[in-house]
Amino acid sequence: MAITGRIDLHMHSTVSDGTDLPSGILRCAKNAGLSLFALTDHDAVSGCEEIRALLSEAEEETPAFLPGVEFSCRDERGKYHILGYGYDTEKPGILEVVDKGHGLRMEKVRARLDFLRERFGFSFSREDLQELLSYANPGKPHIANLMVRYGYAKTKEEGIRDYLNQLRLPGAYVRPEEAIRGILDSGGIPVLAHPSYGSGDQIIVGEEMRERIRYLMDYGLLGLEAYYSGFTPKLQAEILSCAEEYGLYVTAGSDYHGKNKLIAMGENNLACAEKGHPALGRFLERVSELVS
Repeated sequence: MAITGRIDLHMHSTVSDGTDLPSGILRCAKNAGLSLFALTDHDAVSGCEEIRALLSEAEEETPAFLPGVEFSCRDERGKYHILGYGYDTEKPGILEVVDKGHGLRMEKVRARLDFLRERFGFSFSREDLQELLSYANPGKPHIANLMVRYGYAKTKEEGIRDYLNQLRLPGAYVRPEEAIRGILDSGGIPVLAHPSYGSGDQIIVGEEMRERIRYLMDYGLLGLEAYYSGFTPKLQAEILSCAEEYGLYVTAGSDYHGKNKLIAMGENNLACAEKGHPALGRFLERVSELVS
């Protein structure tokens, strides 16, 4: 099938750190007039399975859907977010990385709660802690929202910036080569999310970005997220140039999180698929037979 119109290939549901249920993501994608969307929850694929089930039962016309995932990765060189698209969950590679990422995420949540208690004296009720740990993939936004409820921080952003980010957990991450290998082993396409973003407020450009891309290509990286809600025209142009230079695919995503971020679904600096870079067209052509 030829994919035209508006697309958004980067968004999060309540399965990770978004505020919309997977069913709500599907509804919002339709209301936003998207022709193709992907759910890319952190270290999780269950939301994609839920959307696929809903699509199989849908009687009305719905946008095309591409299963996705986003792995938070780190190694000695820095931090990366690796997106995976079109994987087959019947093959174990992707699920092995999901299981590892989820386990590490739960370890980090407990370590952050201990840190807040020991460093700042922040405590939460047993009921609230049980609810937090019952989430599919709790993270810093969930803890920060709880801090706001208790009056420990004025905003979620303050909670993350001034408290949670003071704790460094360098070992509690999936390595980028593990994520890329797991995606490839399951027939998927690994893509570097927002390539200009590093750790915290770090912006990566020029030869540093190119070296970073080449490094990940050695492990099998196949694409770059060039159309992204947070990019300036200059950053976008540089990433498109890198994709052309290295023969990589291009994708487009908003990084929609519902109420957790002031970003609208479909907000990715791409008017429509037909007006995108040829490398985006090649990506859409490859995944056209994989969409639901």
